[in-house]
Amino acid sequence: MARHLAMAAQLIDADPALAHEHAQAAVKRAGRIAVVRETAAITAYATGDFALALRELRTYRRISGKDDQIALLVDSERGVGRPDRALEAGRAVDRAALAPGVRVELAIAMSGARLDLGEPERALNELDVPELDPDRAFEWSPGLFAARATVLEELGRVEEAQEWQRRAIIAADALDAAAGYAESEELFVDDIEPEETASADQSTAAAATVDPASDPHGGAERTDGER
Repeated sequence: MARHLAMAAQLIDADPALAHEHAQAAVKRAGRIAVVRETAAITAYATGDFALALRELRTYRRISGKDDQIALLVDSERGVGRPDRALEAGRAVDRAALAPGVRVELAIAMSGARLDLGEPERALNELDVPELDPDRAFEWSPGLFAARATVLEELGRVEEAQEWQRRAIIAADALDAAAGYAESEELFVDDIEPEETASADQSTAAAATVDPASDPHGGAERTDGER
């Protein structure tokens, strides 16, 4: 079972279908273990089987009692064409109890559901979370900034959309450049140009780092609900 899970994790980006086969093999051997059902859900989502992803996510949630994959559940509801159900699922959780990264992924998924319903103004409101800081880069920042850019473009606010897209690129470049500095969870990115983050040496000159102990958001992990 553990070998199948390891292979699923290794293959998820390169070959989602094969990763899903390994996940299904693990389910047959240990279907009552939460991480097995979680892996099955993630690989099903990666292959576009949103109905199966929903079933596996509900099973994972029932076994584990956790809401850490709520964004994936919301997005899977969108995937089967039920944006209203997606919004209901997202509203049913206590967002204050979620880790910052999970809360951001949920906000992005909820915003997407609002766009599905033709509600761009509400989609923008969904992204107004405490983690939205245009001047600092956390692991969740590139996806959050890009989602905001998408909604602003939908609203016809092109210049604002371009600015948020620029910041998404800067944040991603800054985080990539700092990848070798494991102690750095947060970067200040205001006024950094993308080319300034082309190397680690340039990054350290352009971006100030903060000790994780002083980071009010903590070291949230990246989730799998990126859109």
